[in-house]
Amino acid sequence: MTNKKKLFGTDGVRGEAGAFLTPELATSLGRAATGSLEAARPQVLIVRDTRESGPMLEAALAAGIAAAGGDALLGGVLPTPAAAILAKRLGLDLAAVISASHNPYRDNGIKFFSGEGTKLDDEAEARIEALLEADSAAAPPGRVRELNGGLEDYLRALEAAFPLDLSGARVVLDCANGATHRAAPAIFERLGAEVEAIAAEPDGRNINEGCGSTHLDHLAARVAASGAAIGFAFDGDGDRVLAVDGAGRPHDGDELIVLAARGMATRGELDGGVAVTVMSNFGFHRAMEEAGIEVAVTGVGDRHVLDELQRRGWVLGGEQSGHIIDTGFVATGDGIAAALVTMRELGGCDLSTAVPMEKLPQTLVNVEVAEREAVAGAAAVWEAVEREGAGLDGRGRVLLRPSGTEPLIRVMVEAPTTKEADAVCERLVSVVRQELS
Repeated sequence: MTNKKKLFGTDGVRGEAGAFLTPELATSLGRAATGSLEAARPQVLIVRDTRESGPMLEAALAAGIAAAGGDALLGGVLPTPAAAILAKRLGLDLAAVISASHNPYRDNGIKFFSGEGTKLDDEAEARIEALLEADSAAAPPGRVRELNGGLEDYLRALEAAFPLDLSGARVVLDCANGATHRAAPAIFERLGAEVEAIAAEPDGRNINEGCGSTHLDHLAARVAASGAAIGFAFDGDGDRVLAVDGAGRPHDGDELIVLAARGMATRGELDGGVAVTVMSNFGFHRAMEEAGIEVAVTGVGDRHVLDELQRRGWVLGGEQSGHIIDTGFVATGDGIAAALVTMRELGGCDLSTAVPMEKLPQTLVNVEVAEREAVAGAAAVWEAVEREGAGLDGRGRVLLRPSGTEPLIRVMVEAPTTKEADAVCERLVSVVRQELS
C-alpha cells in the first residue's frame, strides 16, 4: 500500500468527541469500513464503553454501516476483548469498539477487529481511509438491531477458559467506571471469590477519573484496609490490567507476564518465548534470561506484540502498561482474562512474594508538545538521547518516543538508582520542552 494513514493511530481513531471524532466522521468510518469488506451483506458488531458520547457515536457508526449495506449489531457496553471474542464466535465480518481506553471522558475513539478477532492491520486501516475520500456506490440499506446476550457469552468464554476455584479469595476490583463494571465482578463471583468492586458506578463522565489502571492509589488503599489478598485495576475499555498485592504495593504488566510465563513454561504450555515492547523493564529481561525463556521485543502497542506472537507461533506477550495477550484465549489484550491468569499462577500464594523479578528503577515523564511528529527531525533531542544513553551503557537505558494517540513525547529512563533515573530524565525533558513545546 502506498496510501499513508492519517486518521488511525496506535489504537484506532481517537480524539475529542464532538470536536475531532464527530458523528459525521463516525458515520463515514462505518460506511468505509463496511465498504472495505467482501461480504455481500456484512455483519458488524458495535460495542462501547461508558462515556457519555458513546451512544451518539454508536448511532452514527451504525448509520454508516447500514448505509453501506451492512447490518449493525449493537452489543452495548462491553469490554474491548468481548468484541474480538464475539466477532469470531458468531462468525461476524467485523467488530467496532467505541472507546478511548484510558483517556479522559471527553475523548473517544473507534477501533476495528476482523472477523478472526484480531485488530485490523495497517493495510486494512489504509484501505478504510482511502474509501473515506472516495465516492461510495449506492447499496441497499442494511439494518440496525440489538445483539442480546453478549455479556453472558463473554462470561461463559472466560469461565470455560479459566475453570478456577477461587473460594475463600478476597479480591478488590477497580473497574475504572468503565466497560468492566459488570463483567469483572460477575466472573470473579462465579468462580467463588469474595468480591469488592470499586469505581463500578459509571455516570458517563467518571470513567478513568482518579481510578482504574492509571490511578492505583485508591485501589491500593482499599486493598490494604480491607484485608483482601489482591486487587486488580482495569482501564476504561477493559483491555489492560494492573495489580496490587495484599499490602497495597503495585505490580505492573511486566511482573504479571513474568509470573504467567514462568508458570506456563513449567507446565509446558508456553510454546516458545514471550513478546514484549521496548517499554519493558530491564529487570524483566533479566528474569526471563534466568528462567531460560526467550524474549522478542517490538514497538509500543499490543498490535505489534500480537504480530510478533503470530509470526513466531508463540502464545504469551504484552506491555508494561497492562496489555497482556494470551492467544489461547483471545488475540488481543484482555484485562479480566489476565487477572484470572494471575490468580491461576498464584495458586493461593501472595503476589508480593510470587513474582520472580527485580525491577530497575524507572522514571517516565509525558511531555506535552505542539506537534508530536516533529520529534523525528529534532536533532538536538536525539543528540541528548544518544549522550545520556552512552552514560548509562551497561547499567540502564533511555527511551524517547512520541505517543501514538496524544500530543505527548514520552521520556523513559532506567538506571541503577531512582535518583540517577530522575536526573537523566529531567535533563532530557528539559531538552524536549526547549525544542518542541
